[in-house]
Amino acid sequence: MGDVLAGFHAVWEFDTDSVLIRFERGIRRPKLFQALGERRIPYEALRSIEVTEGRRGTVVLHAVPRPGADPLMEAANGQLKEDADPYRLVLPADRGTLAEYYADELRTALGPVAKEPAEHHLVAAPEPPLHFKAYDGKASFDGRSVAFRWFWTGASSAKWKCGDQTFTVGELAGVEWRSPEIFNGYLRLLERGAREPEAGEADQDPAAVVFGLGYGPVHESLPFAASVLQAVRAAGTEEAPEDEPVRRRTGDARRDPADIADRIRHLGELHDAGLLTDDEFSMKKAELLAEL
Repeated sequence: MGDVLAGFHAVWEFDTDSVLIRFERGIRRPKLFQALGERRIPYEALRSIEVTEGRRGTVVLHAVPRPGADPLMEAANGQLKEDADPYRLVLPADRGTLAEYYADELRTALGPVAKEPAEHHLVAAPEPPLHFKAYDGKASFDGRSVAFRWFWTGASSAKWKCGDQTFTVGELAGVEWRSPEIFNGYLRLLERGAREPEAGEADQDPAAVVFGLGYGPVHESLPFAASVLQAVRAAGTEEAPEDEPVRRRTGDARRDPADIADRIRHLGELHDAGLLTDDEFSMKKAELLAEL
C-alpha cells in the first residue's frame, strides 16, 4: 500500500506484505507500547480486521492476529486491557471513512488460511537479553536459558531451600503468564515432563516468580514471557540431553560471587530504607559472605 496512518498512540506504515506499527512515546502512552517501540506484523499473521466506535469521539481500527501467530499475544492470553492492545489504532471520529478504507485494503491482503491457527510464530518477540524484578526474585533471559535468582526478603522458604534456578530453553515446553494487574500474578516456566502445577502454587514453585505491587509490571514481564515462548517454540522438538533430564533443579552448593554481591546490594537498599535493622543487615550479610 505504501501509506501511513497516524493515530493517537501509534503510526501504522503499510507495506506490500506487512504493516509496521511504530508506537509513540510519552507519559500518557501505555508503558507496554513504549517498551515495544515498533513491531512489524506480516499480513499472513492476521485473522481479521475490524472498525468499531471508540470512546470519546474516536474510531478504532483493530487488526486481530491469528491464534499462535504472535508470541506476545499468545503469552498474554486475553489478559491485556483494551487500551494496551498493540493491534488497536485509535483515530479521531472524523477519520472513520479513512479507517474503513484501510480496513478493506487489509482484508484483501489476508490469505486463505487467515481463519486457521498459525503453525508457527509469524511476529517477532522482543529480543533478549531481557530481565525484570519480581516480588520474590530477579528473572533474566539471555536467549538460551532463563535464570531466577531469589530475594531473601520475598522468596518462600521452599524456593530459598531449592536455591537459584536456571532452565535451558530445550528443557521447557512453554510459559504461563498471569498478569500482575490480576490478583496473584506470576510467570511460570512449564518444564517438559513435569507434573501439572496446582493453582495458587506459584509462590512455592521454583519454576515460577510471583508478582506484586510494583514488581513484574506488564511492560517488563510480558515481553519477557513472549521472548522465552518464542525461543521455546523455535527449539521445536529437540530433546533435553540424556545426562540432563528435565526436572526441577536445585541450586549449586556454592553460589556465584556476582550473585552474592547483588544480594548484599539488595540488603543494603533495604537497610538504607529502614526496613532492616543494623543487626539484621549484619547477620544476613555475614551469612551470604559465608557462602563464597
